[in-house]
Amino acid sequence: MAHILRDRVFGSSRRHSQNANPIPIPIQPAMPVHTVEGLPNPFGELGPTLSDSELRETVYQILVGACRSSGPKQLTYVPQPEKSDRSALTSLPSSLQRSTSSAASRFKKALGMKSASGRRLGGGDSVSQGKSKWTGTVWELVRVQMKVSEQTDTRVRRALLRVAAGQLGRRIECMVLPLELLQQFKSSDFPTQQEYEAWQRRNLRVLEAGLLLYPYLPLDKRDTAPQQLRKIIHGALDKPIETGKHTESMQLLYNVVMSLANRSVDGSVSETCHWADGFPLNLRLYQMLLESCFDPNEETSVVEELEEVFDLIKKTWVVLGINQMLHNLCFSWVLFHRYVTTGQVDNDLLLASSNLLAEVEQDAYGTKDPSYLKILSSTLSSILGWAEKRLLAYRDNFHSGNIEAMENILSLGLLSAKILVQDISHEYRRKRKETNVGYDRVDAYIRSSIRSAFAQALRQKLEKVGSSKRYSKSQNNLPVLTTLAQDVSELAFTEKEIFGPVLKRWHPLATGIAMATLHSCYGNELKQFVEGINDLTPDTIQVLRAADKLEKDLVQIAVEDLVDSEDGGMSIIREMPPYEAEAVIANLAKAWIRTRVDRLREWVDRNLHQEVWNPKANKERFAPSAVEVLRIIDDTLETFFMLPIPMHSVLVPELMIGLDKCIQHYILKAKSGCGTRNTFIPTLPALTRCSARSKYGVFKKKERLHISQRRKSQVGSTNGDSSFGIPQLCVRINTLQLIRMELGVFEKRIISHLGSSDTPWEDNITNGVGKMFELSTSACVEGIQQLCEATAYKVVFHDLSHVLWDGLYIVGVSSSRIEPFLQELEQYLEIISSTVHDRVRTRIITDVMRASFDGFLLVLLAGGPSRTFMRKDSDLIEEDFRFLTDLFWSNGDGLPADLIDKLSTTVKGILPLYGIDTDSLVEQLKRATLENYGSSAKSRLPMPPTTGEWNSNEPNTLLRVLCYRNDETAAKFLKKTYNLPKKL
Repeated sequence: MAHILRDRVFGSSRRHSQNANPIPIPIQPAMPVHTVEGLPNPFGELGPTLSDSELRETVYQILVGACRSSGPKQLTYVPQPEKSDRSALTSLPSSLQRSTSSAASRFKKALGMKSASGRRLGGGDSVSQGKSKWTGTVWELVRVQMKVSEQTDTRVRRALLRVAAGQLGRRIECMVLPLELLQQFKSSDFPTQQEYEAWQRRNLRVLEAGLLLYPYLPLDKRDTAPQQLRKIIHGALDKPIETGKHTESMQLLYNVVMSLANRSVDGSVSETCHWADGFPLNLRLYQMLLESCFDPNEETSVVEELEEVFDLIKKTWVVLGINQMLHNLCFSWVLFHRYVTTGQVDNDLLLASSNLLAEVEQDAYGTKDPSYLKILSSTLSSILGWAEKRLLAYRDNFHSGNIEAMENILSLGLLSAKILVQDISHEYRRKRKETNVGYDRVDAYIRSSIRSAFAQALRQKLEKVGSSKRYSKSQNNLPVLTTLAQDVSELAFTEKEIFGPVLKRWHPLATGIAMATLHSCYGNELKQFVEGINDLTPDTIQVLRAADKLEKDLVQIAVEDLVDSEDGGMSIIREMPPYEAEAVIANLAKAWIRTRVDRLREWVDRNLHQEVWNPKANKERFAPSAVEVLRIIDDTLETFFMLPIPMHSVLVPELMIGLDKCIQHYILKAKSGCGTRNTFIPTLPALTRCSARSKYGVFKKKERLHISQRRKSQVGSTNGDSSFGIPQLCVRINTLQLIRMELGVFEKRIISHLGSSDTPWEDNITNGVGKMFELSTSACVEGIQQLCEATAYKVVFHDLSHVLWDGLYIVGVSSSRIEPFLQELEQYLEIISSTVHDRVRTRIITDVMRASFDGFLLVLLAGGPSRTFMRKDSDLIEEDFRFLTDLFWSNGDGLPADLIDKLSTTVKGILPLYGIDTDSLVEQLKRATLENYGSSAKSRLPMPPTTGEWNSNEPNTLLRVLCYRNDETAAKFLKKTYNLPKKL
C-alpha cells in the first residue's frame, strides 16, 4: 500500500486535457455539518486569534505563492476584463490544469474508495444520469473548494507578480508572505477602507501566530524582537499602519519580522524563512488545504481530481514544514473527521482513513522525532477515543443494517491503538512483542457492550413489573430472573449471528467471550437471588430451571464458537462456573461460616485486650490468647468438614478468607503500639563547629565522673509490669512465629480433607492452596520483622541510651570508652537469647547488632555539641568498634563472621576518616560536594542535606566528621564556609 500511495500522490507522469476551459463557478454553500462533542482537534486549537476563513485565505496565499515559485514558467497577470478563457489557462503551470487521465480513479482505488465518475463534482453541463461533471482547471476547483472568491484570487496573484518583479528568482520559502503582501497593497487596492483594514489585521495576526504564538523555534527571552513585534501588531490592530515598502513603519516591521523568521537552531541566519511552519499553526493551515479534496456539493465524497489536487498541495510543504509522514497523518485525520462531521454515512471515508493509517504505522515505526510523535499520539488518541465510545457499547450503536460501519470503525480504532501502544513506544515494542493489541481491545469492547446490554435488559424488566425491587415476587408475575433469562438468551443468539462474525476477525473467541460475559452477568444476579432466600420455594425452583436452560444455551453457543480454538475453549469455559442448585445449600453453609468467623473475631478482640504477654505464662513463652485462637480455628475446620453438604471444596475459600482475616486482625493487634525502628532513633541535634579552646580537659574530674555514671543499668527494671518491655516483646515475636508455623499445619490438613472428597472441585482448590491464609502469612512475616527491629532499637536507643547516647565519648574518647555499653548490652542479649524462639533468635540478634552499629555511628556523626574528637582518638574509636563486633562474634559462638563483616561495612568505611588530617578532610568534602552538585558548588559549597545514608564519600558524612573535629583549622573552615555556630 505504501508504494502505491507514494506513486499515486507524487508520481512524475501526468496526462492533461488540452481543451479544458475555465468557467466561472460560484462558491457552493457548505453542506450541513454535524456537531461532534468530545472530538477535539488533535493539531491544537489556535484560539480566537484566527478564524477558519482567515486560515483558509492565508494558506490559499501560500498555495498561490508556492505554485508561482515552483512552476515551470512565471505566473502572469492579466486584468480581469481582458482575460479570456485561454489566457486564464496559460497563466497557470500546466500541472495545475485539469487532467482527464484515469490516474485519479486508480489513486482513489488505492485509498480504498470507489470511483464516482457519475457523481456530481460541480457545475457545468449535464452528463449521464442527470449529474454534472467539472470541466474547469484543477486550480479553479481548489479555489472553489476553499471558498476563495475570484476577486481575492486576482488580488493575491497581482501582489505576487509585484513581489516577483522586485525580487526576481526569489523562492517562496525565502520570504515571509504576509509581510510581502503588506508591502504591496494600499487601501486604494480594496473596494472599501473597512475591507482593507480587515485584510491588514488578518496578515498581522498571521505574523503574530507564526512568529510569536506558535514559532518554529522557541523564543529567546533575551531577544527584544518579540516584544517589538507584539507592540507593533497590537498598535496596528487599533490603528492601521501605513503600508508600502518605503514607509518608516513598514521598514521597522520588516526588520523585526525578518530577524525572527530567519532564526535557526545553531544561531546562524537561515536562508529559509520560518513563519508558518511552527506547530500547531502549520498543521491547522495544512488541514484547511486538505479540506479542498472534498466535493463542494457532496461533502462525503473526495473529488476525482485528487491526484492533481495533491500535486498543488505538495508545493506548500516547503513553507509549512510538512513532509510525507505529516501529510499521511493529517490526511488520515481529515478523512476521519469528515466522516464524523457529515453524519457517519460514507464508509469509504473511514476505509480510506484506515488505509492511510497503515502508512502512518510504517512511518511511526521508523521515527523518533518527538514533535511528530506528539502530534501522532494526539491524533491517534482522538480517533481512538471517539471509536471506543461507540465500540464499548456497540450493541447500542450498531445493528444488522450498519454492521459495515462497525467493522470499519473497529479497523480504524484498533490500528490507532496498535500504533499508540506498539509503534510509538519503542520500549514497549522491545519488551512486549507478543502482545496482540487488537485482541485485548476487542475483548474489552465485547465485555463492556454485553454488560451494558444486560444492564439495560434488567432495567427494562424491573420497569415492566413496576417495582424498584430487583427480585420481587407476585402471584401474577414470574420472578424477574425467570423472564430475564429468556431475554438474555435472545441477546446471545443476536450476538452470535450479527456481531460475532465481525469481531472474530480480531478475536477468534469473540462469541465465546460474549457468552462468558452474559453468563457472568446473569450469574451475579442469580447469586443475589439465592442469597436472599432461606428455603426452597416454587419460585426458587422456577428461577433455577430458567437459569439452567439459559446456561445450556450459552455454553452450547460458546462451545460451537470455540471448537477450533487452540485450547478447545477451556480458557472461556473456565469463565463460566456452573449455575448449580446446590448453591441454595451452599448459602446455608455460608451463613454457618459467617457466624463462626464473627464469633472468632469477637473473641480475639476481647482476649487481646486482657493479654499481658507474660514470658512465664507457659514454658514455650507463647501468648495464651494465641494458643486459644489456634485451638478455635482447628475446631472450626474439623466441624466444617463434618457438615453434611456436598460442596466443601467450593466453600473452603470463603471459610479461609474469614479465618485469614481473623488471624490477621490478631497479628495486627499483637504488634500494635510496639513502635518501629524510627520510634526509638533520637532526633539529630543541630550541627555546630568545635573550638580547639573548649577542650574537655576543663571539666573537673568529679563532673566527668557524674556525667559518665549519672544513670545506672536498667536491665530488668525497665520492664516492670509494662506489656512493652523487652521480655514481653520477645513473647510477641514468639507468638507470631507460632501462628506462622501453625498456618502451614492447617493448610496440610485442609488439603488432606479435600483429597478425600469426591467433589469435582478438589483439583482446583488443591492447586490454589498457595493462596490460603495469604493475609495472615504476610502479616506474620511483616510483624516479626517490625517487632525484631523495634526490640533491637529499643534496647540500643532507649534502654541503653544512658551508656550510649548519654555516655559514650561524652567527656572525651579516652575517658568514656565503650565498655559500659557492651556490659549492659550483653545482659540484654542473654535475656533475648533465652526468651525468643530458636527460629527467630538469629534474626533479632542481627537486628540488635545493626541497631548497635547505627547507634555507634550516631554518636560519632550526630552526638551533639558535647562530643569532640581529635586525630589521636582514631585508634581508640576503631578499637571500641572491634570490641563491639567481637561481642556479637563471641569467639565463633555468635553470629557468622561474614554477616558481621557485611553489616559493619559502612562503619568500617567511615572510621578511617577520624585519622585523616583536617586539610585532607576538607578537600574530600569539596570533591564530594562538587560530584553531587556540579559546577554550581565551585563558588560556594552548599550545605549538604542530612540523608542518614552515611558513607565515607557522602558530603554530609564528611561535614559531620569535620564538625566534631577538635581542630582550629576545621573550626575556621566551618565558620567561613557554612557559618556554623560554636558548640554550646
